[in-house]
Amino acid sequence: MPVAKTELNYSNVFELTVAVLLSAQCTDKRINIITKDLFREMPTAKVMAESSIDLIFNLIKSCTYPRNKAKHLSGMAIMLVQDFNSEIPSNLKDLQKLPGVGRKTANVVGSVYFDIPAMPVDTHVFRVADRIGLTTNAKNPLQAELQLLKFFPKDKLNIAHHWMILHGRYICKARSPDCERCGITSICKYYSKN
Repeated sequence: MPVAKTELNYSNVFELTVAVLLSAQCTDKRINIITKDLFREMPTAKVMAESSIDLIFNLIKSCTYPRNKAKHLSGMAIMLVQDFNSEIPSNLKDLQKLPGVGRKTANVVGSVYFDIPAMPVDTHVFRVADRIGLTTNAKNPLQAELQLLKFFPKDKLNIAHHWMILHGRYICKARSPDCERCGITSICKYYSKN
């Protein structure tokens, strides 16, 4: 993937954080459709904080788990206004204080927007790393992340995350990996077994 970057549409760090939070268990394509209207209605943390959970829900209801995500977005916006001067914090520890922002979301925002060397592990990264053989017996995303942090040089972490996501999304798909189109079969543990 010569151009390896997020496929989420955003124009600032607030929009990226919202999009990443919404993207859990949902496609980037769907999130880009949802956020177009959401950001038009709620362009800032302040506007979102002043909006009702029901209004947020109505704008995001076509994504997965919209009730929970609406509550998280509302809580996140309120916390941003009250505790962070309406700004998304630029460090991983403070990012994880925000409602709905766990380790993976914080790592994505930190990596993509603030260029913090990080390895966010979503289902694509987890699957691809295991299939290729980059991780060994990782039972959960944190174990996979810690193994991948050792494997990749610090200056390649951010792009490596996108390499694996895009590879998992378009080539090394969950149900039917397209090994015929894959450029790395010569180093792939899964391919050598099958």
